[in-house]
Amino acid sequence: MRVIGTRALGLRTPIIRESDDLVAVVCQSVSDAIENEDIRVNDGDIVGITEAVVARSQGNYASVDQIAADVRAKFAGGHVGVVFPILSRNRFAMLLKGIARGVEKVTVQLSYPADEVGNQLVTWEDVDDKQLNPYSNCLSESEYRRLFGTEIKHRFTGIDYVEYYKSLGDNIDIVLCSDPKRIIEYTDQVIAADIHTRARTKRALRAAGAKKVFGIDEILTESVNGSGYNELYGLLGSNKASEERVKLFPRNCDDFVQKMQHSLRELTGKTMEVLVYGDGGFKDPVGGIWELADPVIAPAYTSGLAGTPNELKLKYLADNDFANLSKDKAREAIEQAISAKAGRDQMGKMESEGTTPRQLTDLLGSLCDLVSGSGDKGTPIVLIQGYFDNYAIK
Repeated sequence: MRVIGTRALGLRTPIIRESDDLVAVVCQSVSDAIENEDIRVNDGDIVGITEAVVARSQGNYASVDQIAADVRAKFAGGHVGVVFPILSRNRFAMLLKGIARGVEKVTVQLSYPADEVGNQLVTWEDVDDKQLNPYSNCLSESEYRRLFGTEIKHRFTGIDYVEYYKSLGDNIDIVLCSDPKRIIEYTDQVIAADIHTRARTKRALRAAGAKKVFGIDEILTESVNGSGYNELYGLLGSNKASEERVKLFPRNCDDFVQKMQHSLRELTGKTMEVLVYGDGGFKDPVGGIWELADPVIAPAYTSGLAGTPNELKLKYLADNDFANLSKDKAREAIEQAISAKAGRDQMGKMESEGTTPRQLTDLLGSLCDLVSGSGDKGTPIVLIQGYFDNYAIK
C-alpha cells in the first residue's frame, strides 16, 4: 500500500527580474528538482507559479505619478472620497499616495471595527462598550481618538493606520463608518477601494446619488504614460515595489499557463497542469484576518484544474455504510465505492458530506500560497503531486 498521498514541494529559483523568460526558468527549476532530488513526475502533477514572479517578468509596474495621472484624468481634480480600503502598507499605501497626488483633497472612509479582510482598528468589544453602531455612527478622526485613545496600533504590524494613511499626503482626511453611502456627505466623487464587495459598494454609491464612481479595479486598466496595467483588475492585486512604485497583478495569464504546460510536456513527456496563484483563501483564527487581498486566488489555470472536488468522505463510509465489516473487508468495500464514483456527481449525497465544496483552483492556490509563503523562502514555484489520487489507487 502507498504510504504517501499528496505532497507539495516548494522549488527554489534564481531571483526573477523584468524581461526574464519565466517559462524557461520554471522548466529549469523542475528539471533541477527531477535530477537532484530524485523526483519522478507524472501525468496530472501540478505546477503552481506565484503571480508575483509572473508580473515581475512581464515588467507590469506603475509609478505613483502614473496612478495620480489616471486618477486626475478620471476625476478632473477636486475632492474625492475613498471608501473601504484595506489596512495595508503593502497593498494600499502607495495607491493612496497616488490618489492624493491626483486630486486637491481626499477623504478616506475606513470601515470599523475592521476592514474587509479582518484587519482591526478596534475590537468589537470596544465598539460594544462604547454603544456604537458602525453603520450609523460615523466618526471623525478626533471622535475616534477621543473614544478609543491616541495610540491604536495593529496587533501584528504595530502600525497606527489612521496616522500612517494621513501621513501619505497633506490633503488627506480620515473618517470611520461602515455605511459606504456616508461618504457622499463629504463629496459625490468616490473611489470604491474594497476588493470582494466592490460591485455592491459601487451600486450603493450610485443609488445614493454619487455623481462619479470608480473602483480601484477601474484605475490603470490601460497604460498611462507608459505604465503597466491590468485590463481586468486595474490596481487590484497590486503590491508595493518601492516608495514610488507598485507591481500590478499579471496580465495574459491564460497564454502563459498554456505555454508553460506545453514546455513542461516537451521537458518531461508528461501532461502536467499549471496554475498561476496569488493570495490563498484562508483566515487566521487568532487575528481574524482573511488572507485574500487579491481579486482572485488563481487568475489562470489549465483545463484539467477546472471544477470542484468529487470525493467521498472516508470516515462517513467507515462509520456508517461499512461499520460492521472487518478491517480488511471494510477497506475493500471502501476502495470499491471510491472506484465506482467515477463519473458520478456526489452533490447532495450523504457520503460526500463534509468534503470541501470549493473550486479546485481555490484549494490548490491556497495550498501553493502556504507552501511558498510571502517572505524569504525563495520558492515561487510549487510542485504538487498526487493531488488527484485517492485511497483506491495503489
